[in-house]
Amino acid sequence: MDVYDEIMDLKRGNRAGALATIVQATGSTPQKAGAKMLVRDDGSIAGTMGGGCIEEKVRRLALLSMDDRETRIVPFDLTETESGLVCGGNLVVFIEPVVPALHLVILGAGHVGAAVAKAARFVGYRTTVIDDRKEYANRDVLPDADEVLVNDFTNPLRGVRVWNETGIVIATRGHANDLDALKAALLTPAGYIGLVGSRRKRSVVSGALVDAGFSNDDIGRIIVPVGIPIGSETPEEIAISIMAQVIEYRRNHAEKCGDSPGCGTIAADGEGKAAAPAR
Repeated sequence: MDVYDEIMDLKRGNRAGALATIVQATGSTPQKAGAKMLVRDDGSIAGTMGGGCIEEKVRRLALLSMDDRETRIVPFDLTETESGLVCGGNLVVFIEPVVPALHLVILGAGHVGAAVAKAARFVGYRTTVIDDRKEYANRDVLPDADEVLVNDFTNPLRGVRVWNETGIVIATRGHANDLDALKAALLTPAGYIGLVGSRRKRSVVSGALVDAGFSNDDIGRIIVPVGIPIGSETPEEIAISIMAQVIEYRRNHAEKCGDSPGCGTIAADGEGKAAAPAR
């Protein structure tokens, strides 16, 4: 299996990686221009840069590229003994992150959850829908979901990879489930956490989360009521308002806040307003 097959496996598994390519090689070098090495999010590799300290340094830089989503161009002078390979040549390595597919996790497989899954798929998101009821969390009810899981809401995200770019929408059938789902979501680096509910619900869940030991910064990551206010009433209309906000939040918030999760403030009516990132 070549590195491109490995990249596709990472994407299918909603995993991150970074691809390192030798773009320039002069003199006596262990690998020539075009050689590639894929570094996976667990630090394992496919392909090679020729071994030695160069390969290890490229691996470490690749892991950094996964974290900050930045490309890197790195020169190596192989005439220096610190390289571990005194070959007398020079290399330039280009490192580019392989980011997971856009991913939305929907906690709750009722009418709103199903509609959100359909809308999310339409705009290109990979979706995972989770509920504790088998009669709702199944392929017959959720044909548009990429993944359907039956998990208890006290630990709904077990087995699910959540990154900074992951969005979580909570639309369960009751307050207790909402609170459990929020606690689980806040323990992840998810960049977007939205809760279906009223303005009054925000104050209720905020108080309960404070009692559970969560900070104001934690609670500030939650958008409730979720969605852009368009006067939506039906599940389909609510889903459109939610996905419009998910898209807006991802594009605008990422530009202003980088990869820091929850570095903005959310108005009570559900409109996202990005704030300057904390330093």
